[in-house]
Amino acid sequence: MPYFFRLGLCCGAGLLLASCAGPAAFTESGKASYYADKFNGRRTASGTVYRPGQLTAAHNTLPFGTRVRVTNPRNNRSVKVVVTDRGPHAKGRIIDLSKKAARKIDIIDAGVAPVTLKVIRKAR
Repeated sequence: MPYFFRLGLCCGAGLLLASCAGPAAFTESGKASYYADKFNGRRTASGTVYRPGQLTAAHNTLPFGTRVRVTNPRNNRSVKVVVTDRGPHAKGRIIDLSKKAARKIDIIDAGVAPVTLKVIRKAR
């Protein structure tokens, strides 16, 4: 087998392995808020009903069903939520949390707080 042909096979296998590794994990930093009580019982963009006692969230671009870890860098508390809605619709915010999720990371009193997001499981 000629040298250049063997080199082509090697490079092709390397490209195949690189593409199988997948992209880097999605992370994002910004401000979070939480749903107002008036949204309890209303349908979300995914069709599910919003319940403040569930661990759910709204994000503008992540697919419905994506599982995200949201961390409050001020106290290092984190919570895992599932994206079920679109939003937030307020400028400068990256995620809206259910009331239970906001309570777990202690942002209820602040109303709006800095957070970091990390996708831990993409929706299928």
